[in-house]
Amino acid sequence: MKITDIKTYIVGSGSKSVLTLDPESSESYMKNRSYLLVKIETDNGLYGWGESGVSSRETAVQSMVNHFREWLVGEDAENISALWQRMYRSQYYEGGHIISAAISAIDIALYDVLGRNLGVPVYQLLGGKHRNYIPCFATTNAETKEQLIEDVKSLIDSGWTVIRTGIFPVSFEDSSLFEPRDSISDIAESLVELRSQIGSKPVLGIDYHHRLSVAEAASFCQKMPKGTLDFLEEPIRDETPQAYSTLRSMTDVPFAIGEEMSSKWQFMPFIEQGLTNYARIDLCNIGGYTEAMKVAGWCESHYIDVMPHNPLGPVATAAMIHFSAAIPNFAWLEDRSIEPGFDFDKKVYTEKYELEGTWYKVRDVPGLGIEIDENEAIKHNFKYWETPHLYRKDGSLTNW
Repeated sequence: MKITDIKTYIVGSGSKSVLTLDPESSESYMKNRSYLLVKIETDNGLYGWGESGVSSRETAVQSMVNHFREWLVGEDAENISALWQRMYRSQYYEGGHIISAAISAIDIALYDVLGRNLGVPVYQLLGGKHRNYIPCFATTNAETKEQLIEDVKSLIDSGWTVIRTGIFPVSFEDSSLFEPRDSISDIAESLVELRSQIGSKPVLGIDYHHRLSVAEAASFCQKMPKGTLDFLEEPIRDETPQAYSTLRSMTDVPFAIGEEMSSKWQFMPFIEQGLTNYARIDLCNIGGYTEAMKVAGWCESHYIDVMPHNPLGPVATAAMIHFSAAIPNFAWLEDRSIEPGFDFDKKVYTEKYELEGTWYKVRDVPGLGIEIDENEAIKHNFKYWETPHLYRKDGSLTNW
């Protein structure tokens, strides 16, 4: 089964674009999201779909996919692991986020086409399934304590048992201001009140999206009684594992880390040194199934559960469902489909997974179980968008 072509489509979300303007610097960014889809076609008339990560850098990843296309066409589509090695190691400068995102999309598409060719679901290619349903967690991006408590209670009433909160006070539509010290004080107070009202049973986490320093993250955790949080996601940047080691010694709140990592080598110190308790593997960043299964197995040997990162589109969600079914050390899958801004053009995605309550049913269909209408996908012209640029009160840039 030879590869005959590789095509790319940048598809926008169903939401309207929101233009945000920073009044001090006049910098602007588009809040519409786009998704890079990759289609691999083979000489027996079959095809497979993949999706890349590195949001808001889709054109860079698209260029890398097109670069790989030059030599991938004509190769054996079933020789997935060897092709992965060639993509990753075929130049002097191995890896990196853009290269790994491109590899991810291609790798996922190769598994999809192989499953279609053999008539089996992708999870079967990964060793079979451990579960029939994939439990998920929900996210609230409330901007006030009152809204946070209301949102979480509503989610609990709807059957959600695992809930992640966002960060406030930040409104990306109205302001580019983010002051970490103000944030940790307000949010810690709100989470303590929230926990007192919902009790100890719901699993409660927060994603700080690496916006804090070690000192700020430690201070945040120390402002809350034990048991307030079940996990703290990405409190600081991950370039220096020693910084996480220092933070680990200052708090006992479980960490959820890894969504930005683009190789097993990046994950290595966090697994080997016990710096994370949940591995936030992103199939669309890490290098697809070929790399993700290695990291998941490594995590299993250290009793670390996988909590896949899944903020992208329906192709990525389908890929994550098969991955989540195939690994034993699985916690919950991130699902954003119930949130505003994560709706998708139904004309493009003619067959996709639908959330059933708070989980996805693992479907026994060949490949990923997703279909795309290319005639509709090609109508989506790329629209520039940029993740928010946040500033402190003194005018200096802070992390998004």
